[in-house]
Amino acid sequence: MNQTEIVNIFTRKTLALTFVLSAAAMAFAQEKAGVTGMIVNKNNQPVPYASVTFSNKANKTLSDAVLTDEKGQYKLELAPGNYDITVEAIDYKKSIVNKSISGAGNIGALSIDAETTSTAGAKTQEIQGVVITAAATKPYKVELDKRTYDPSQDIVSKGGNLQDVLSNVPSVSVDTDGTVSMRGSSNVKFLINGKPSALLGIDDGANALQSIPADQIEKIEVITNPSSKFEASGTAGILNIILKKNKKTGFNGSVTGTLGYLPQTALNTNLSWRKGKFTWFLNGGGGYRESKNTSRTDAIFNSGINKEQHNESISKNKSDNYNASGGLTFDISDKTSVNASGTVRTFDSDNKGNINYFDYPFVGTNVFRQRSSIGSGNNLAFQGDFGLDHKFDDKGQNLALSLSVQRNRSNNDSDISDATNGAFKLQDLIDQHTVNKSIIAKADYELPIGENSKIEAGYRLDANNNDYSNIVMRRKNTDLAPNYLNKYTYDANYKEMFNAFYVQFRSKIGKLGYQLGLRDEVSQVDINYVNKAGEAVIKSKNYNNLFPSVFLSYEIAKDNQFLLNYSRRIDRPRSFFLIPNPNYSDNQNIFDGNIDLNPSYVDSYEIGYSISKKNFTINPTLYYRHSTDDVKMLVYDEIVPATPTEDAMTVFHTKPINLGTDDRYGLDLNFNWDATKWLKFLGNVDLFGYKTTGVYFDSTIMDKPAPFEGKGFSTRARLTSTFKVDKTFSFQVQGFYRGGQKTESIDRKDMYAVNFGASKTIWKGNGTLSFNIQDIFNTRSMQSTAYGANYTRDNYMQWQPRQFALSLTYRFKQGEKVEQPKRKKDINANEGGDDQQGPM
Repeated sequence: MNQTEIVNIFTRKTLALTFVLSAAAMAFAQEKAGVTGMIVNKNNQPVPYASVTFSNKANKTLSDAVLTDEKGQYKLELAPGNYDITVEAIDYKKSIVNKSISGAGNIGALSIDAETTSTAGAKTQEIQGVVITAAATKPYKVELDKRTYDPSQDIVSKGGNLQDVLSNVPSVSVDTDGTVSMRGSSNVKFLINGKPSALLGIDDGANALQSIPADQIEKIEVITNPSSKFEASGTAGILNIILKKNKKTGFNGSVTGTLGYLPQTALNTNLSWRKGKFTWFLNGGGGYRESKNTSRTDAIFNSGINKEQHNESISKNKSDNYNASGGLTFDISDKTSVNASGTVRTFDSDNKGNINYFDYPFVGTNVFRQRSSIGSGNNLAFQGDFGLDHKFDDKGQNLALSLSVQRNRSNNDSDISDATNGAFKLQDLIDQHTVNKSIIAKADYELPIGENSKIEAGYRLDANNNDYSNIVMRRKNTDLAPNYLNKYTYDANYKEMFNAFYVQFRSKIGKLGYQLGLRDEVSQVDINYVNKAGEAVIKSKNYNNLFPSVFLSYEIAKDNQFLLNYSRRIDRPRSFFLIPNPNYSDNQNIFDGNIDLNPSYVDSYEIGYSISKKNFTINPTLYYRHSTDDVKMLVYDEIVPATPTEDAMTVFHTKPINLGTDDRYGLDLNFNWDATKWLKFLGNVDLFGYKTTGVYFDSTIMDKPAPFEGKGFSTRARLTSTFKVDKTFSFQVQGFYRGGQKTESIDRKDMYAVNFGASKTIWKGNGTLSFNIQDIFNTRSMQSTAYGANYTRDNYMQWQPRQFALSLTYRFKQGEKVEQPKRKKDINANEGGDDQQGPM
């Protein structure tokens, strides 16, 4: 049995497993009955936030726990039986009573006694160690070194994928081709649960973003100026995608099904079970999606072969994706726990495309060419994560160790036929095979000093190995068999290893909080390339860089503070950019790699203000970024002379280069406002200026050095309005606008889009029915004009036309999120997990 057969069997089994587990969980959930009650003190006053544990005396797996609300009341689902009920609350004595639960109903009030030195009845200043499950009231939260977005209230992206969710995140933009940018820059670093992930593929493409269901995303951390604890890659910042790992007791989960057009289907489930020292989770599902990509190019030449050249490309893609992840956490003791998890993802696609060329020469006959392609792709990714967390004491001294092993394999095949004026000219056969292997090892240590200070230190090892194999064969009209295109047939190996050390200190003096950090990254890159023409390149690059960071906050009042920060970052070129001839699919539009491409560096400054009240949050931030060795795309034209079997043609090349400096400055304003009980707004406005300067010279493609300069001012804005019709029905209208940008060589036009979503709660709160339309007016397209010494070239691209989807979610739950009071909360505690930091 070959690997493809194994993958096909796995993908068929995934949906079957989703159905079986979901059905079993729903059946299990329906056996329980609703039980309510109340906890009071001896004065018959309600006791808020008390922990109530129901221990089934006959079957411990039927036990459960819950917290009382602010009125001392609670409710949960229990199977009939005999229970020991344990009640615990701060400033009260522990109480245990026995009751028999025969069915649904109210079991009345349970009374508990105050401690001898109790402060019960007085105003509680802090409730430590208690975690409460409640519906999120604000989708956007500002912290010292990041902003957190909660997609649970995002109706527009229900039933969608990670790319749909990112399109709604403040300070983030997604272009029509799936390119993600922050504040106008696409040098964004993606993390999954704090680590680079094989789930996002080797080059973080749009296909990878579409393969992660929105239903599996718990939150997204937008880190525009990361601290020294985070890896230094990504000059625009970091997007940390936190996937769901349910912490509720008992057996819980949900299943979501989606139908839509352009044809798409999806079925995903999230399951978890927590009891005693064990917690496990299982997320899985799959889907089918069709897409249609359209691009048009119109070029006018001053001289050369053609006076005009027009082409139109339309491709249609059909894809299947399946994913499954499972994990287990075991609490060895109250202070030590171990965890292990594994994820597998497949992505298969079939595509058909046509590129029509219309060439109008200065002299001679007009030429019509058609380049038709049939292709397929297969991607298989594995990831295994292992960790150990140890608390040395109850004061916050912690050690976290983790190891991640990842593998991503991608195969892509294309069969392209080229005809001129209706007569067959040539056929290109392309076979691309890529394998990425990564190992990430981390150690993070935290040491509190007093009440307000903490030292954090750690080490990280990243080892990445990419193998590329590219075969391009061509059969001309006079050939009996295809021959190799030697320049584009190659084998390449890219290895990257870096060791990183960091230390940072955070503290607080009165209302002033501060965090100082320093990170050292020692990296080595090795590239080994050889093509069939005999061209071979072996190159090594070594870097040792220090990356300082400074974060300051001044608290004017509660939930009202100024924020000031600085960090230095690095943008390492993608491995794909460093391969001399990485890709070949269109012989008139070619992407060239640049093995001499170097990292770019950025110094980033921010000063912001944040005020968060009951009904609104406002967070304006002024920022300035100065980049050196900035990477830009150079577009140039080349005249390929005629041969006995091929006509002369003009070919456009795109090549990444280190240009010079890039300065960006602007105002990034984020807000959410609950205007009334039935109307809410979430908005983002980014007003920014830019200036790029540099001089570039390459003797192989230009006669003399070319100065580059671009400057201007642009705008990005997004507004989401949520209308709550009643307790069970809401709908959203979302608008997006991106202003144009202009440099000396490229003028990009503005773009806007409007989306709609509606959500209805059904089945007594256990179900949600959602409907959404993406790009109502079908306006989400990218248009630009490029200027060269010999041409003017207009370009239009639409990655996906208007879509709509209907999704149904069913939730089954048998426990509430509960943690028993243990110790005083550490204000500097790392609550987010790997590479995540809580607020100061």
